[in-house]
Amino acid sequence: MGRTAFPIAMGSSARGEKKVVLLSVGEGEGKSRLDAFLASKLQGLSRMRIQGLIKAGLVTVDGRPQRASFRVKAGQRILVEIPPPPEGELRPEEIPLEIVYEDEDLLVINKPPGLVVHPGAGRSSGTLVNALLAYAPEIARVGSPLRPGIVHRLDKDTSGLLVVARNDESYHSLSAQIKERKVSRTYLALVHGDLTQEAGTIEAPIGRHRQFRRRMAVVPAGRRAITHYRVLERFGEYTFVEVSLETGRTHQIRVHFSHIGHPVVGDPVYGRRRNPLGLARQALHAYKLSLRHPRTGESMEFTAPPPKDLEEALERLRSPRLPQGQAGIG
Repeated sequence: MGRTAFPIAMGSSARGEKKVVLLSVGEGEGKSRLDAFLASKLQGLSRMRIQGLIKAGLVTVDGRPQRASFRVKAGQRILVEIPPPPEGELRPEEIPLEIVYEDEDLLVINKPPGLVVHPGAGRSSGTLVNALLAYAPEIARVGSPLRPGIVHRLDKDTSGLLVVARNDESYHSLSAQIKERKVSRTYLALVHGDLTQEAGTIEAPIGRHRQFRRRMAVVPAGRRAITHYRVLERFGEYTFVEVSLETGRTHQIRVHFSHIGHPVVGDPVYGRRRNPLGLARQALHAYKLSLRHPRTGESMEFTAPPPKDLEEALERLRSPRLPQGQAGIG
């Protein structure tokens, strides 16, 4: 069996310090490509990054630099110098995660409101991806370099369930399931006003807002978007609904309910300024997720109850009188 990495000079996480790692090729590990061998040992580094280190002369085998295609032999000693990550490169961060399910192929996370899923313009830290890199370093080599393991996302202030791939096979399987609409996502939302129907469908194309390019809107030339809903409880000025998506457009639920005159409570972009319930974010929660396991094909379903802020808002609405609509989530 091969040995694990032996750090002989470990830099701290402070900017400007490097890490030096010494590896020994064990019996049975010979004949592997140098880049593949290092990728199997140095979790958190993508194969592309490793190839860059080799090309820069920062990897030596028995004291000599080699190419990425070099075949290692048992007993050889490999020294790797790892410079601090360049600006914009993702760093692992110890951020608490609520893990609903995990195995060697996937993770199901219950994302709290306020947590950004992946880095974007102006943000390179404090995201779900940074937390995942600390918890499961192997995802660094899965999918997009800036969105490793991520096959779908939730808005920053939308809470709830999200699945993450832990290897390439799972990434491609889950991505295909989402593209083919075989992953079912069900949400809970509190919206303004009293919806006239007990259940309904909103079908309206969504695209970029013509004037405010960072917003989405219902536009004639937009992409096809279909949202289904059913009423769970009525509170006169508010309605609590269960929402399922037939398509997955950006901000789809928020845009569609705003379009029909019932914006999501607390939505700072598509909603109303008046928010007497005191919610600091949109009242939207991804409470149910159904999919097929990427390796076994087994049908899997996960649920997560509404977080504290949404539950407290609902309790305030329920306290003056009994609910007038359906009696619960089914």
